[in-house]
Amino acid sequence: MKRILILALCGIAVFCGCKKTNENVPAEPQAQEETYLTAIDNYMTEMGSQYAQGEYCIPYALIVATDESNPEDIKVWGDFRVENYNVEGDTLVNVSGGSHPGLMHVSKTDDGFRVVGFDAVGDGSDFLPMAKALFGDCFDAFMEMQSNDEAKIAARKQALAAYAAANNLPVTCYQDFGWPAEKISEE
Repeated sequence: MKRILILALCGIAVFCGCKKTNENVPAEPQAQEETYLTAIDNYMTEMGSQYAQGEYCIPYALIVATDESNPEDIKVWGDFRVENYNVEGDTLVNVSGGSHPGLMHVSKTDDGFRVVGFDAVGDGSDFLPMAKALFGDCFDAFMEMQSNDEAKIAARKQALAAYAAANNLPVTCYQDFGWPAEKISEE
């Protein structure tokens, strides 16, 4: 079971079924409302500064599960992505970016939400054992999400469309190096 949630600024979260997922997440949070997902977007935007710079840094997430039971340690399991783009004509041209699967720890404070920790899945031979340890009961849902290219493409397109609309960018396509431009939306 998958639900798509459009985040306040530009991020997209695709929820893949796992028992830790909060089923009461609203379909469309208010643009002014800060949530733990907004804090994750901000954290990923900061992470985007570690990559080759573009004119625009666009984060989005594919969420496997959440645990909001402790407001001092809201846990969000997923694949957190950030991409930097330049605009050429009506196209967002990808400059750099990356995928960061793992477990985000977010704290609710009097000043709002902030990411207080990130347990990242390792690369190479560390990937599988760390993913199993971090995702636990949700490992199968995580692996299913990782192999679902259609869901990842849809989440990316929705994040780009939401960002373009929120920032009045006159773009209709995105393009990765060596690939033809793709429409952001079917509309």
